[in-house]
Amino acid sequence: MSRLAPHLAIATTLLALLALTGAGGFDGPDRLDRIRDGGVLSVAMRVGPASYAPAAGDEPSGFEYELLKDIASGLDVKLEIQPVTTPAEATALLENGGVDLVAATMSPTQERRRRFIFSDSYLQTQPRVIYRQGAKAPESIDDLSGRHIEAIAHSVHAERLAELAAEHPGIEWTPLANHTAEDLLYRVWRERSDYAVTDKLRLALNRPFYPELRAGMKLGAPRELAFMMRASDGALRDAINERLAAVRDAGMLAVLRDEYFGHLSEFDYVGTRTFLRHITQRLPALRQAFRQAADKENLDWRLLAAIGYQESHWNPDAVSPTGVRGVMMLTQDTAQFVGIDNRRDPAQSISGGAAYFNSLRGRLPDDIEEPNRTWFTLAAYNVGLGHLEDARRITEMRGGDPDKWLDVRDNLPLLAKERWYSRVQHGYARGWEPVRYVANIRRYYELLRRVTKLGQPSPPEVTRESMMPAPLRIPAPLESIL
Repeated sequence: MSRLAPHLAIATTLLALLALTGAGGFDGPDRLDRIRDGGVLSVAMRVGPASYAPAAGDEPSGFEYELLKDIASGLDVKLEIQPVTTPAEATALLENGGVDLVAATMSPTQERRRRFIFSDSYLQTQPRVIYRQGAKAPESIDDLSGRHIEAIAHSVHAERLAELAAEHPGIEWTPLANHTAEDLLYRVWRERSDYAVTDKLRLALNRPFYPELRAGMKLGAPRELAFMMRASDGALRDAINERLAAVRDAGMLAVLRDEYFGHLSEFDYVGTRTFLRHITQRLPALRQAFRQAADKENLDWRLLAAIGYQESHWNPDAVSPTGVRGVMMLTQDTAQFVGIDNRRDPAQSISGGAAYFNSLRGRLPDDIEEPNRTWFTLAAYNVGLGHLEDARRITEMRGGDPDKWLDVRDNLPLLAKERWYSRVQHGYARGWEPVRYVANIRRYYELLRRVTKLGQPSPPEVTRESMMPAPLRIPAPLESIL
């Protein structure tokens, strides 16, 4: 053997290792070190309630945003967001080195796995075939033949449709690039396509604005949402997975899921359409009063408006058989407590309701943190602090956390069962009512946040335009017409 052979073998091996490293075959710590040294985690985020919802003059919101805030805090760095509209934009930014990772409610497809790596999953959602009420409901693969079907290009839904089309020649579909899932839903709603394939979560988030849309058959297995990174950034992935595990183990992931998606479980077609109509017909006359009262009490005016809608449908003349009246449906005792003398005067009623809400919130135990504190206060507004405290006590008896709404919500209905109400101080209560009350207000509040958020498009159902262009790109928020 030549004396050079061992050296050539070593050199060849080193070159191969260098090639692998450059191609992303090795997990190097370089990206993570640069993030920590620079103090910034740069993320491409899709604008929308499930991912990132910016707000002028206010803290952004969004499920993935809240999750990433915690991850960035764990890495001891700041979060820097680059908003995008479509997954394609996010992918291009990541590929070109413009961001460290992508958080755009995306799932690992076969194509993406060849080019990128993904974090552990933090949310699961079911792909469905979406159709408009009145059209034939898709219940089987055969029902897809001969229909105009659309999906986002390069998505998991597009991959599944491509597989089905190869197996069933009658299935024809169109992959749409530079579109969003909301665009797909809008096109089905306007009957520009027969079916759209997206996930159940996306439909649930947007269905209040497209009440006629329905979820048809499941299409494939549930999909996992995850953060996407360059293939060479394995150390960053490992650090994010470690933080995700900590968030999950601490129960924070479940709390975030409830905060952003807990209000989506029920859908009332007639009630939703009525609410959207009242936004344009009744809310404008009351908005200033809601704003003034909210500013005085340091509340979000949209939360106050959501309470008012649940109480009276924004009707200043509303009266119940029990004698509560006005926009905020105050009792005479409550009116005296907060110092108002005319419950039918909208400004007084709203001001009194805001003051009473803050009074209740201030009397809750200090250990209850947001957003739980707000949900507890809403429940107390409905059922009273005494019964709420009883439900917290029952929650503790049953091994739950009395400071978490998720746990107390499940135990409130037990106040109607003698086995339980006989063991607490304030006795019987229709405990299911505050559960529904809080759920309704959360739903109204989320809708108001979305249609009034500066910089966000107004959903078509709450605009005064009768004809809308497609794809959906409405520049002015609802603020402009209120």
